[in-house]
Amino acid sequence: MSKAVYPGTFDPPHKGHLDLIQRGSRIFDELIVAVAVNRQKTALFSPEERVAWLKTCIGDLPGVQVQAFDGLVVDLLQSESRRILLRGIRTFADFEAEYTMALTNRSISGDLEAETVFVLPSLEYSHLSSRHIKEIAAFGGDVRDSLPEAIAGEVTSELERRLRSGSLEN
Repeated sequence: MSKAVYPGTFDPPHKGHLDLIQRGSRIFDELIVAVAVNRQKTALFSPEERVAWLKTCIGDLPGVQVQAFDGLVVDLLQSESRRILLRGIRTFADFEAEYTMALTNRSISGDLEAETVFVLPSLEYSHLSSRHIKEIAAFGGDVRDSLPEAIAGEVTSELERRLRSGSLEN
């Protein structure tokens, strides 16, 4: 049985993330979508919000579960008895960063020997990034087309609310 972990901040989850989750579910028998509490990034949305939105988006997708995690992804792999990470590569810059991270994860994973599987996005989602979605929203742009339909209204409303309150700066 093939098992993998797809880690990310998913802040907010967008159609590119959902595309990778759906494609990952066809590659692996079991896939954990791991919502990171990343200490190097300041997330706009709480881990609970991001987990709930992802669960709404994936519905009953066979073999896929969503959970939050804090710490090293190799520790999550170990605790879940997995050794494969799923990562998306949109650009050459992504590849450089992901390649370095894959080598780092492998080097610190010890006997686990963590491996990373890179998947290219579907062409129509290759430009999407959570950072750009938040930036567009901060300037009053409409981001609903970038978000999964099941959560687009809620995420957009929350982005607008946070813009009005000043917690989403332009």
